[in-house]
Amino acid sequence: MQLKLHIKKGDTVKVLAGDSKGQQGKVLKVFVGTKKAIVEGINIVSKHSKPKTKTPQGGILKTESPIHISNLMIVDATGKATKVGRKLDKNNKLVRYSKKTGEVIK
Repeated sequence: MQLKLHIKKGDTVKVLAGDSKGQQGKVLKVFVGTKKAIVEGINIVSKHSKPKTKTPQGGILKTESPIHISNLMIVDATGKATKVGRKLDKNNKLVRYSKKTGEVIK
């Protein structure tokens, strides 16, 4: 059985806690097993790398680090953070919807 999360790849989310609190970004990747997600421009860390063929200079690289999904909240079409619910649509398919506005999240 696969775990259902309230966040998917491509969603716009707002950070609720941590150094990046209040910032918004797009979800690039979701790790279901560890319940973490990588968000574009959020939770930037400095990573030291040795010179390689891809990066002959080496040095310090800035990359996004995973952040726990409990610290993320989906931003709906109105631009406000909202809780996510699930309901059956007309075709008996489970869809996510915004609990604040009632609109379906795509």
